[in-house]
Amino acid sequence: MTYQEVLENARKNLAPRCRVCRECDGRACRGEVPGAGGKGTGAAFIRNVEKLREITLNLDVLYDNRGQDSRASFWGREFAAPVFAAPIGGMAHNYTPAMDEAAWTKAVVDGCADAGVLAFTGDGVNPELLELPLRWMKERGGLGVPTIKPWGMETVLEKVEKAKAADPPAIAMDVDSAGLPFLAAQGGDAGPKSAKALRQMAEAAGRPFIVKGIMTVEGARKALEAGAWGIVVSNHGGRVLDHTPATCEVLPEIAAAMGGKLRLFVDGGVRTGVDAFKMLALGADAVLIGRPLVTAAYGGGAEGVRIYMEKVIAELRDTMKMTGCAVIGDITERKIRR
Repeated sequence: MTYQEVLENARKNLAPRCRVCRECDGRACRGEVPGAGGKGTGAAFIRNVEKLREITLNLDVLYDNRGQDSRASFWGREFAAPVFAAPIGGMAHNYTPAMDEAAWTKAVVDGCADAGVLAFTGDGVNPELLELPLRWMKERGGLGVPTIKPWGMETVLEKVEKAKAADPPAIAMDVDSAGLPFLAAQGGDAGPKSAKALRQMAEAAGRPFIVKGIMTVEGARKALEAGAWGIVVSNHGGRVLDHTPATCEVLPEIAAAMGGKLRLFVDGGVRTGVDAFKMLALGADAVLIGRPLVTAAYGGGAEGVRIYMEKVIAELRDTMKMTGCAVIGDITERKIRR
């Protein structure tokens, strides 16, 4: 299967919820939530893509070429690149019945593992949205990061215990999903969390705890205070608050303020290995990709996910080659222009 075939299959399987546009920039699906779009005017989703595109690269091929090594280590494990799947769930609610939750879960967990990386997995009011990924994750030797929504404390602690049974290297919480209106409509009790509550969750996790949904320096400091090992700079793909800045706009100031005290992950508008390179140059330790993996899974299952992730990793290495980077650590702000 080729990547073009993956896209052609996805257009059939995702219609009419997602058009599989030539560029996934949020314009065609403005306000389509549920669906693939951004909230309200869709401005936050669109801005994520636009602002990342405005960053340019500094071409430099005058150097002693030692090859390009995109490998990165996290949690004592080595990965083909610091590029992972963002947590997504609720396929029937947001997309189409062409792929159910079990098929999506297997596709993203297996496809990422086959490409040498891993998937952050999702959660929802339906217990299966967390439990299905945990089963596949456990079969893959804990190769995944379960991401729990900001439910009430009793529910969170129950879910943390279920997540720990799969022996993942880390556990995350996407606090930004507190703004998803359909969680409340389905009977969920998700909401904002204090630093004190986050600390209780981090201690219960018993392993690196990652807080997803940080968009300010103040938020990053609160996560650090709560005992987080890392954060994901994220506005939930523009799906929870209209008119936010792009993640690439706030990432540099958060990275500068944290000074290596937290591991920094980021998502939002990343479509290619070039985009991943830009985010790493802006200060991220790793990048998460969301919507394009839905396209890949609907278009080719686990094989489609593997093909897409290998494409991104190859593009990252090619960008490293053309900017004078031998290893991931060479990717710094000197390699871009903004």
